[in-house]
Amino acid sequence: MAKDFPTREENFSQWYNDLVLKADLAENSAVRGCMVIKPYGYAIWEKMQAVLDKMFKDTGHVNAYFPIFIPKSFFSKEASHVEGFAKECAVVTHYRLKNSPDGKGVIVDEDAKLEEELIIRPTSETIIWDTYKNWIQSYRDLPLLINQWANVVRWEMRTRLFLRTAEFLWQEGHTAHATQQEAFDETLTILDLYAEFAEQWMAVPVVKGVKTASERFAGAIDTFAIEALMQDGKALQSGTSHFLGQNFAKAFDVKFLNKENQLEYVWATSWGVSTRLIGALIMAHSDDNGLVLPPKLAPIQVVIVPIFKDGDQLAMISEQVIPIKKQLEEKGISVKYDNRDTHKPGWKFAEYEFKGVPVRLTIGPRDLEKGTVEVARRDTLEKSVVPLTEIANHVVDLLDDIQQNLFNRNLLFREKNTINVNTWEEFVDVIENKGGFANAHWDGTSETEEKIKELTKATIRVIPLDNPKEDGSCILSGKPSSERVLFARAY
Repeated sequence: MAKDFPTREENFSQWYNDLVLKADLAENSAVRGCMVIKPYGYAIWEKMQAVLDKMFKDTGHVNAYFPIFIPKSFFSKEASHVEGFAKECAVVTHYRLKNSPDGKGVIVDEDAKLEEELIIRPTSETIIWDTYKNWIQSYRDLPLLINQWANVVRWEMRTRLFLRTAEFLWQEGHTAHATQQEAFDETLTILDLYAEFAEQWMAVPVVKGVKTASERFAGAIDTFAIEALMQDGKALQSGTSHFLGQNFAKAFDVKFLNKENQLEYVWATSWGVSTRLIGALIMAHSDDNGLVLPPKLAPIQVVIVPIFKDGDQLAMISEQVIPIKKQLEEKGISVKYDNRDTHKPGWKFAEYEFKGVPVRLTIGPRDLEKGTVEVARRDTLEKSVVPLTEIANHVVDLLDDIQQNLFNRNLLFREKNTINVNTWEEFVDVIENKGGFANAHWDGTSETEEKIKELTKATIRVIPLDNPKEDGSCILSGKPSSERVLFARAY
């Protein structure tokens, strides 16, 4: 590894930033706080999209698209919503430029001022619920289960590639229901779906839970989330599902005739995950040698590198490799055969290891003589020799093993770094010195929650859904508590 690339222990933050840049995942753009997602990074997002999109459609949701511009007046209709997003909103005030008087640039044309200013969407509840007002009249129109793949803008002051940028990509679901129970069930259905995606595809174990009142989405009755633990001991909120009650229906006057022919407000949910999931992949799995990607989301799952001196040797190797490549592809595996003569094998090894390709196959003239292939797995860096006749089935099993190993490794890490604490001193020690989840009693008040955040920068990540009841005393106030909650510093 190059000397200018720090280890995780030396500087986790710099390690992450350098890894994103050097692995060609993304780079900073000319616009402050925005990023360019490069082809390799976008390929990971495309895989995530494909899986999630199928999961949404399998549960009855359909895709639509709504405008990026939202009339400013819409935000004033739901008070807590505007309060939650006001400081992050980018506002369009004019629609035209003109040449400056000195002819050296352009200026805003004051004659082109908008009658009503437009917000560039930070989230789409307002524009969507204004639209739903025209789509929903009767119980026969419900449930309305719609998802949108889009970009949003939140004017962040402190940004980091994938984790927090002024513009990012995401999906946002917005559903309308006839009853409170249906909407609440939808909220939990999506939470479970996100958890399944994180664990089965990303190989990242998550805790499902509900947010405290101070951490709720602006305008929600309840916010549910999945929380993951990164290698530096910080938590990452990796998906949220919001039960909105009737707040937005009342704000935008969305009513329906029920089966008893009575008018009532619909019940709502919204939910989303974003490109920060790529950040989660990087921080959960990667090591000091570069990226480590779970096979199910790796753009290239297998790379085949030939060792050859001349064109004749390459032709002999290719004769064996092409059928193997085809066999693997028929099993649904993405394979790259890197037969370029412009780069040495050692360079290729380092490149694919750094980019986190799960499996590397190496074949040279001696391997052909023996009828074998060298197999290297990225997660453990272990190598083995496998007969050519068995390689296709071996790779299938190996990819499954790598996927499971990454999940198990992360689960063990989380278990080791989830610590029950009973005193303020223990709590501070975990947060300040050890990192991870501090599982502690809290008195349930926002005042205590805010004070703990002020003193330690730790927040309540979630109140886990499977929390056992347990009498105890709040770590800060000493007041009675009926259950523990998960605290951590977070991204």
